[in-house]
Amino acid sequence: MFTTRPELLGTFGAVASTHWLGTAVGMSMLERGGNAFDAGIATAFVLQVVEPHLVGPGGDVPIIFHSAKTGKTEVICGQAPAPAGATLEHYKREGLTLIPGNGLLATVIPGSFDAWMLLLRDHGTMSVRDVLEPAIYYAEKGHPILPRVADTIKGLTSFFKTEWPTSAAAFLPNGSAPEPWSLFRNEALAKTWQRIVAEAESAGGDRERQIEAARNAFYKGFVAEAIDAFVEKTEAMDESGSRHKGVLTAEDMAGWQAGVEAPLTYEYGGQTVNKIGPWGQGPAFIQTLALLKGFDLGATKPAGAEFIHLLTEAMKLSFADRECYISDPNFVDVPIETLISDAYADERRKLISDKASFDLRPGRIPGYEDQVDRMMAALERLSDASGTKKVDEPTTAAMQASVRRGDTVHIDAADRWGNMMAAMPSGGWLQSSPMIPELGFMLNSRAQMFWLEPDLPASLAPGKRPRTTLTPTLTIRDGEAHMAFGSPGGDQQEQWQLILFLRAVHHGLNLQEAIDLPMSHTTHFPSSFYPRSRKPGHLIAEESFGKAVLDDLRARGHDLEVAPEWTVGRLVAVAREKDGLLKAAATPRLMQAYAIAR
Repeated sequence: MFTTRPELLGTFGAVASTHWLGTAVGMSMLERGGNAFDAGIATAFVLQVVEPHLVGPGGDVPIIFHSAKTGKTEVICGQAPAPAGATLEHYKREGLTLIPGNGLLATVIPGSFDAWMLLLRDHGTMSVRDVLEPAIYYAEKGHPILPRVADTIKGLTSFFKTEWPTSAAAFLPNGSAPEPWSLFRNEALAKTWQRIVAEAESAGGDRERQIEAARNAFYKGFVAEAIDAFVEKTEAMDESGSRHKGVLTAEDMAGWQAGVEAPLTYEYGGQTVNKIGPWGQGPAFIQTLALLKGFDLGATKPAGAEFIHLLTEAMKLSFADRECYISDPNFVDVPIETLISDAYADERRKLISDKASFDLRPGRIPGYEDQVDRMMAALERLSDASGTKKVDEPTTAAMQASVRRGDTVHIDAADRWGNMMAAMPSGGWLQSSPMIPELGFMLNSRAQMFWLEPDLPASLAPGKRPRTTLTPTLTIRDGEAHMAFGSPGGDQQEQWQLILFLRAVHHGLNLQEAIDLPMSHTTHFPSSFYPRSRKPGHLIAEESFGKAVLDDLRARGHDLEVAPEWTVGRLVAVAREKDGLLKAAATPRLMQAYAIAR
């Protein structure tokens, strides 16, 4: 079939990310003798510079990786928890019923830096300087600012000037938003990374000691001190329409480190699918696969109505369970074995018919009935019968101006030795909270995933991880890493990744073919983000599906929204065959993601 670009093939290395500069930097690490992990780390820091509307140093990241040396596939959890002061009582005293989608009260401990340093220490080969130098270069010397970044800043100009003056100083040179493709610098961030490198190298010549010194500089040194001082003195306007101080402290920073854990796994299509655990939405991907095992997807067309209908209806069921069961397993008893079991899927699959469902239908697992009832009641209180939001919408002009939703970036890398990784960095967007001027970056807004009602799976609690939407995917075939892929998109991440994976497994499409075909997703279930709206029965599909497919979907009852072609999804992927052949692909949508393989 025709594709916008070839699936790239090679034997030396493969990198794919959501920005061409990040991908090029990742490949440069491989060219210098680094491995896939060095490549992914360097790419991540560059993306923090060139895609600041999607990710920043104050954000978070889950990383799934396979080490050829150890033969293990593991997860690094760079999703840090809520601060000690993030109690239900405190947020209620602030007059909130939902945690705003921006501002300082939406902040949890920044998790990504420690996660990247942990991966570098235990599985990389390069130094702190090596992986940070490209990001320092683009922050100090400048990079061509993307039109989407410039447009985001332009839309926030009046809000920044009125409410977030430190952001205005950083992002409005000469008092106005930068022009698309103009050279843009973040010299404060460059200085932060330069100081991190200097403090790392002051620990001596040992690579691991340098990495530990870098971790300490961020979480126990000057970075944590600057964050503490800024949060303590700053009252920031947020989507609630009021100004609030945050609760994050240097003590919170010092008391947390990223951790390594086993992935959640499922056998499908001759591969072992690896996802993050129930502190994220990874289980929804696996549940959907379990539901779809009962259908002959191979007999469907990869861009046909039957394929999209079955996938959409299965996702409606798995994401309904996400709302009622999935949360940090350190705080909540998650019946994960039941949720991803074939027996549970066999019963749930009976709810899928040839017509689109408009109901939110979680399963009722014995012993969890009260929990499901409480969650459904909480969702009902947020919405009227039509699903229209009725509380906590931003109403003031200032708040309307501040609502610029952030998103995510994605990185995949594979090397000639059999190492592979997939990572989904996010948070710390330029629109999430005011710039910390001494550091050149913003804090995250991940706490908006929490509920401010007690006794729900995702109720706010100090030390608890928010249920993240960040969800990379890595598959194993015959004991070796086979595919790594992902896409930005919040609640849509799993949906677009499922389309890619199923097209590859059932229809034999290569990575680029699977990505280039028309894409779709549903917003039938509640959003993970403030203000948690949903559109029952909704399905958005690119017009490139064609009239016949779109009419068929309407006939099945879907509330269909037709999107312009090339506007849905931001998938990137790499793969490795048994003979060592490496593959890479990236979406043409938005004209910025890129893949390299040689």
